[in-house]
Amino acid sequence: MFWSASPVTGASLRAATPGSNGPTSLDEATQKATSAAGWVEENWGTWLTSGLKIVLIIVIAVVLRHVIRRTLTKLIERMNRTAAAAQGTALGGLLVNAERRRQRSEAIGSVLRSGTSFVIMGTAALTVLSVLEINLAPLLASAGVAGIAIGFGARNLVTDFLSGVFMILEDQYGVGDEIDAGVATGTVIEVGLRVTKLRGPNGAIWYIRNGEVKRIGNLSQGWSTAAVDVVIASDQDLERARDTITTAGEEMSKAEPWNEQLWEPVEVLGLSEVHLDTVTISVAARTMPGKAPGVERELRWRIKRALDEAGVHLAPRPLPEEEVEEAADPTAAVAAPSALNNPSSPQSLATEPLAAPPKAGK
Repeated sequence: MFWSASPVTGASLRAATPGSNGPTSLDEATQKATSAAGWVEENWGTWLTSGLKIVLIIVIAVVLRHVIRRTLTKLIERMNRTAAAAQGTALGGLLVNAERRRQRSEAIGSVLRSGTSFVIMGTAALTVLSVLEINLAPLLASAGVAGIAIGFGARNLVTDFLSGVFMILEDQYGVGDEIDAGVATGTVIEVGLRVTKLRGPNGAIWYIRNGEVKRIGNLSQGWSTAAVDVVIASDQDLERARDTITTAGEEMSKAEPWNEQLWEPVEVLGLSEVHLDTVTISVAARTMPGKAPGVERELRWRIKRALDEAGVHLAPRPLPEEEVEEAADPTAAVAAPSALNNPSSPQSLATEPLAAPPKAGK
């Protein structure tokens, strides 16, 4: 048996299946493949160029971000080393607080590094999208609406953050400062961008949101004032009392460690109050920041001892008024007279006893 083969033509390869979406002939498939290859050949240069641009943009952004962040870190470390070196000197230890300087510089550095990363990487992302010929207008509009919504929802957080940034930049207070923040008073133990931690007089730690602080009273900047009021009897010699207080202040300013904490001589300001039996002498002295309470206690001690030696008597403290106990009324426990108390009275005879309640079952 022999098989005969006829030449294959294009018409014999036509698809006979109705409803087919594929190529209907070998020529059409070849034509489409040729068109796809030609399209790839025409656009591969554009693709390669765009890819190289994207890679270059990303590399430049990463390198620039790394260089700027490293520069900021080195600058902050240099500032901290300078503060630490100044802390070892006598004058530097008085004017520079190394921990306060370190926390302030680290907070500022964190803000600068975060801002640098956001700006550089955000710009790089937008540039990549523009290279890909993506329309940025809808994206920017959506980002603006989302930013407004987030801003309204987290306005307290944004307020705390911005307030913390300006507090640190303006150096309103730092670690170790004694401040009055309105809502709490104490010593600053940590300064953050959102929360400030205070150690209260009783040892409690207060966490204060920076956005809630409306006013700050810093008791540790510049200098402090130690104020003492001395109350003496009005019949004492005022001249002797003033000379005695002045001498006690001069002796204190020469003794350790008060000679460093007192920045000016102790000054007797004069009489601040005059009463019939007492007079009040006001004494003040300028001290180092935050050292006023200790100076006041020591100054009171020395003034009291010096006045006792000079024979100047302080005014006695008025005793509290004693409560006078009222005498008990002997008739308070006596009942009011009643006609029923006399069994022979007409009222008692007219009364009838109450009948006993009937027993159950009868």
